[in-house]
Amino acid sequence: MARFIANARMYAVAPEAEAAWQALIADIAAEAEVPLEYEAYPAPRPLEDLWCRPDLGCVQMCGFPIALGLAEVVPIAAPIPALPWAQGQAVYRSDLIVRTDSPFRVLEDSFGHRLGWTVAHSQSGFNALRHHLLPYRRAKGGPLYAEQRGNLVTARRILDSVLDGSIDVGPLDAYWHALIARWRPDLTAGIRVIGSTDLAPMPAFVASLAMPAEAVARLRAAFVAARTRSWFARHADALLLAGFTPADRARYAVTLDWAREAESAGYATPG
Repeated sequence: MARFIANARMYAVAPEAEAAWQALIADIAAEAEVPLEYEAYPAPRPLEDLWCRPDLGCVQMCGFPIALGLAEVVPIAAPIPALPWAQGQAVYRSDLIVRTDSPFRVLEDSFGHRLGWTVAHSQSGFNALRHHLLPYRRAKGGPLYAEQRGNLVTARRILDSVLDGSIDVGPLDAYWHALIARWRPDLTAGIRVIGSTDLAPMPAFVASLAMPAEAVARLRAAFVAARTRSWFARHADALLLAGFTPADRARYAVTLDWAREAESAGYATPG
């Protein structure tokens, strides 16, 4: 079989987390008997370029670009966060964060100030935020914020921008938020949550179309069985995981529904 890579850039929030992802993927690949070579792909290198590579074997990808067809990939499995709001499902949401010393107590308090978002193909950093703000936008009949700062690209840039005061509020992938709090609590000590979006399907590990279908099936089965294996506990603790569920493209159709609803209302970007 040709060389295929693995990568966990989306949730490699710190070196310790990336090492845990690499070890977890290695155990899953060994169980599936599918050779994978872990390849680091640090920010700010564009994820779009990674997702379009023909040698993807097991790489994390956001559900909105999966649904959009941003790259020709085959979803394998999605993580189930071991967090109360996930309720044992492979779902996530966006936390709307402000500085701890912010005067805002609820999201409506932030209207008229500065909003940030990541990139237009992001579910957690754009589409979920826009979906959450749409009812407020309809009620007002115009912009909610005096300024929007888009194309911040990464969750870390949203966090840093809130902390340094260049934006007043921004969306933070809630699973990413939990992981960064696990590994870098000094960073999250400076923020608090004033709202959260609706739940949406969790990003998936995906493969390129070049990965043999039999290998994809073995990887999918190994992901699903992982929670029953003796080696899973050490990864689960490091990565706040309860397990994995099989994923396919249809699972992410709801993200397109959210996008169409906002766009049909003339709401192109959050703000």
